[in-house]
Amino acid sequence: MPPDTLTPRDPRCEFLVTPLGVGEPCPRLSWKLESTERGAVPSASRVVVRADESSEAGWDTGWIAGHDRTSVAYAGPALRSDTRYHWEVGLRDAAGDDAGRARSWFETGVLSPAEWRAVWIARDTRTLPPIPVPQDHDRSLRCEYLPPPLQLRRTFTAGDVRRARVHVTARGVYRLRLNGVRVGRDELTPGWTDYAHRIQYQTYDVTDLLAEGDNVLGATVADGWWSGFVGMDARHQAQQYGTAPQFLAQLVLDRADGVREVIGTDGGWRERQGRIRYADLLMGQQDDARLDTPGWDRPGFDDSAWPFAVVAGTDTTTLTATGDEPVRVTAELPARSVVQRPEGFLVDLGQNIAGRVRLTVRGAVPGQRIRLRHGELLADDGSLYTENLRSAEATDIYYATGADEEVFEPEFTTHGFRYVEVAGYPGELRADDVTGVVLHSDTTFVGEFGCDDDLVTRLQANIRWGQRGNFVSVPTDCPQRDERLGWLADAQIFAPTACLNADCAAFFARWMRDVVSGQDAGGAFPDVAPKVCGCLDREGAPAWGDGGVLIPWHLYRTYGDRRVLDLSFGAMCAWVDHVHRHNPDLVWRHRRGNDYGDWLQVDAATPPEVLATAYFARSARTVSAAATALERPEITAHYARLAAEIGSAFVEEFVGDDGHVHGGTQTGQLLALAFGLLPDRLVDAVFGHLVRSVEERGNRLTTGFVGVALLCPTLAGHGRADLAHALLAQTAYPSWGYSVVNGATTIWERWDAWTADRGTQSAAMNSFNHYALGSVGEWLYTGVAGLDQAPGSVAWREAVVRPRVGGALTRASAEYDSVRGRFASRWQVDGDTFTLDVTVPPGAEATVYVPTADPDSVRESGDVLDDAPHVRGVERTGEEQVCHVGSGHYRFTASVRH
Repeated sequence: MPPDTLTPRDPRCEFLVTPLGVGEPCPRLSWKLESTERGAVPSASRVVVRADESSEAGWDTGWIAGHDRTSVAYAGPALRSDTRYHWEVGLRDAAGDDAGRARSWFETGVLSPAEWRAVWIARDTRTLPPIPVPQDHDRSLRCEYLPPPLQLRRTFTAGDVRRARVHVTARGVYRLRLNGVRVGRDELTPGWTDYAHRIQYQTYDVTDLLAEGDNVLGATVADGWWSGFVGMDARHQAQQYGTAPQFLAQLVLDRADGVREVIGTDGGWRERQGRIRYADLLMGQQDDARLDTPGWDRPGFDDSAWPFAVVAGTDTTTLTATGDEPVRVTAELPARSVVQRPEGFLVDLGQNIAGRVRLTVRGAVPGQRIRLRHGELLADDGSLYTENLRSAEATDIYYATGADEEVFEPEFTTHGFRYVEVAGYPGELRADDVTGVVLHSDTTFVGEFGCDDDLVTRLQANIRWGQRGNFVSVPTDCPQRDERLGWLADAQIFAPTACLNADCAAFFARWMRDVVSGQDAGGAFPDVAPKVCGCLDREGAPAWGDGGVLIPWHLYRTYGDRRVLDLSFGAMCAWVDHVHRHNPDLVWRHRRGNDYGDWLQVDAATPPEVLATAYFARSARTVSAAATALERPEITAHYARLAAEIGSAFVEEFVGDDGHVHGGTQTGQLLALAFGLLPDRLVDAVFGHLVRSVEERGNRLTTGFVGVALLCPTLAGHGRADLAHALLAQTAYPSWGYSVVNGATTIWERWDAWTADRGTQSAAMNSFNHYALGSVGEWLYTGVAGLDQAPGSVAWREAVVRPRVGGALTRASAEYDSVRGRFASRWQVDGDTFTLDVTVPPGAEATVYVPTADPDSVRESGDVLDDAPHVRGVERTGEEQVCHVGSGHYRFTASVRH
């Protein structure tokens, strides 16, 4: 067999491609599989790891028999810090012959806290002028005393360096420069973590930026999440972690003679204010280009008048290597239109984003003040609407130098916006003078959904843009107003959709450490992570705290990430025990935190104890399943019994013999059905109530954040895919389609964020870029296109392809590049012929459901099913033909009726 018919691809370390600065002592190495032939399956795999300077294998797994392996944890000799390791994975095919290979590398960071030579440095506050008394000027009251960012520099000498790496972080957010060149392309580093427990550092290769002789490291450090504005509680809105930013960097130089030199931050660095007068994530950034100090980050600059920085601390125990892809610029959007108004030029990007604006300024006089305000929509009179930002000012200010052409682009803030109001601009603002710069955590998009319905296509685009806008270091609820917090319920509800759209393995695994860190001594998870002081500083509510249980389980099932499950397991148990301890009768009435219920449901009020008890049962069952995966049978049995008992208590307390669920809401019925809480005798009755509730409202929903993701899958799973399609196609309020036909380019926070009869909802809580209600995206993949993981499968070992054909759709498709390899489902109806194309990667298998009016009409690539290669176990179920297939590409055709 030629070696390219079965090959590994996309080799990764800790879910990342060629990562620099790996901090795990036993990193996981993984790969995906592909083949040009049907039925391809590896019989063995082998991983070899060697250090950069060695040609001999440092660790060799030898040939490990089995077809299911797509990852291995390093178990060789102890890794050394600041070292590149090359590794390769090889396969043997089913016949035992050598097949393809894939090669990659990773580099370690600082593996021991004792190896840090750098210390934290900060501004010497004794050199600052007195705080001015309040006065009328260009700063708002909130920004009155915001300090200028640090501007730091250090000169050092280098010669004959063959390799140079810098490990860098901040208490705040930083940008690093070496000899006048920006280091890396990451934004808002080191990102937001629970700084009391973990501060990430980044590692960069700076070898090519070094010069013989004098060199200069320069850094600018702003408040960021460390000491800037965070959250919406005015009593605790800033300085959550510290009062001023600090900086830490360690440059490691390996010389050609074998000597390693380490240069770290210390009291020898110089510091002074630069052109940035202040920078805040919520309020915005103000630059005075006249205050710029050209050459400050290059050799030869006279810094003798700059004061020395001070050593602010020496504790490096909280430093940890970056665990996921940082925030980066992922797209640039040209302005769609520019309109002149009395208050300034109004720019429309045509898309709601999270990010910033790059503005080209021409013909300004020195000191000319240009103001940029950002907003998501326009008011009724056509002006910029900003009331829903609450205390977030989202305003950037630029003072020009007076050059013929200059460019302003803030570095240390981010806004959620579609429209920009530019005031004070000299002359005529052209569309090509304004660029929207999109920022988000650089998770690779691995899923694609498509169909021939423009409404659904635009809905999917809105879901993806909502994911982009709210995956900014943490999974936030919104990117525009004074909140931007990592709400656990929003994340756990949207995680299945998010993970089908993008590779979120490292992103969520890193964030889960903050979720666990936020757990209190009694076992209660918080509502948000990283945890913040203020009104949210209390135990998690039902569905919110349960995110600490459900997310690591989803990560395990999706990515086979046993490590995150193991790290979270104790906290998962503690959460269920916390609820049980305060509710021994198994109905969750007590200690429900802020108790948001089915947040933002419409014309319905699901009783909070119904929702809470359903989630109590689901979390107990999930902990039992996790214990099974971690091979802890006694714990499995305990929580399985508890889950069954909670389910019985739920039915006894809330479900009548006629199938009426207490409260009578769609969400209450969905929770009972989707969470498996009902005895068989009540399932049809409860489902009947759900169907009537939807139909009596004219095929409209009432579900809020908690119920919305369950709606279409539950309807389709119980035989009413037609009703699920009707909801998907609905454009009357409330529906997903209502926002689409009314111009939404992201998912709204609430169904009534804007309505034709009432306009915008209360500005107190009205975001136009949330993702929770976009959790229907999961059903677009798994229901409409029909591509899903089998219930008992882990890491997509077994798939289910079951298209739910219906509505006005005549074709739909989904592709998903899983941790195992690429799956695809593509169907279309042409007259009376249904065609389904299925792709399954090597080592996996799928159960395929082919809808048909005539089972004898089903063919695979022209063959009757009994003769089709690698199609087995054919059976008939209702109006579907069921086939079990191995890896490869298959084309099924069948006759269908209309």
